[in-house]
Amino acid sequence: MFCIFVKNEVKAGCREQYLSIIKENAKASVENEEGCIVFDVLNDQTNDHHFYLYEIYSDESALSEHKIAPHYIESRKYLGDIVEAVSVIRCDVLEKN
Repeated sequence: MFCIFVKNEVKAGCREQYLSIIKENAKASVENEEGCIVFDVLNDQTNDHHFYLYEIYSDESALSEHKIAPHYIESRKYLGDIVEAVSVIRCDVLEKN
């Protein structure tokens, strides 16, 4: 399995808009993508405009498929204007309990 941690820093005043978009994307990913096993949206306890996405895929090709899914493409139209910074950590899942 393959995992990514994505950190999104959201512009001031755009928190609720971001959450609406990303929660829908997360839900659609798990429900509609065979290779998407987990897609959790996490909020930093010290900054309510910093979010982490914890995503587990069956393999790296499933992540590639995620990036061409209609719900992903649609979400990019809106997130680009409200996310100030993005960082990604790629990991191999050694064990999932």
